Amino acid sequence: MAKRDRTTDAARDKDREKWMARFQVRLAMQPGVDRAVVLRAVKEVTTHCADTGEHPRTSFGDPDAYAVQTAARLVPADRAARARRHGSAVDTLGSVLKRVGDLAGS
Repeated sequence: MAKRDRTTDAARDKDREKWMARFQVRLAMQPGVDRAVVLRAVKEVTTHCADTGEHPRTSFGDPDAYAVQTAARLVPADRAARARRHGSAVDTLGSVLKRVGDLAGS
């Protein structure tokens, strides 16, 4: 019986680690999110789960959706907008450079 409990605990721990990893990656991908925001959010989730004993999925739901919500809450709107504009400009420049490269290679 004790071995089964350890197996169940290990599976639960692995699932929690997967949830946290996905949350961190998705959060880091949001506009304007920097290392400090990720660390703050991870600390909030970890502390809450340690205090309540709940799985992060139970408390916060889908890691992707929670990452979007967390970024909206922790990143100032002007910083997020600036990051989106910058990302758009970089994407546009990348497309132009690719076309130039394609034309030059033709």
